[in-house]
Amino acid sequence: MNSAIEQTQPSSVNMKNDWKKRLGTVYSTDPDFAYDSGDEPQETTFPPGAQTLRISLDRKNRRGKTVTRIEGFRGSDEDLKELEKALKKNCGVGGSAKNGEILLQGDFRERVGNLLMEKGYHIKRKGGN
Repeated sequence: MNSAIEQTQPSSVNMKNDWKKRLGTVYSTDPDFAYDSGDEPQETTFPPGAQTLRISLDRKNRRGKTVTRIEGFRGSDEDLKELEKALKKNCGVGGSAKNGEILLQGDFRERVGNLLMEKGYHIKRKGGN
């Protein structure tokens, strides 16, 4: 008797339902209609020679502690994290990367500038000193 119940259930029950992603979509009779899920495409990372990174020193809202800030990276978050990891490893410090900028704990403007130039990036020093 269980086999009769299993046969009557549609095979789509076992498949993952994606109807929740399409809530609010109106039915279309157009045979060429393609549903746009609204997912944004990943940013393509520009080559190092096409990017100009700005290096500055920041102390604001950090209780007087200095932070080296690298701004102007254009590309995917994975490539930003990869560059951040290389800079942190080279400088031997902690830091973070998000929203196209990298923060390194301490004053490492010279070392970061030299490393980025070796990788092929154009750099500009921002601020005084």
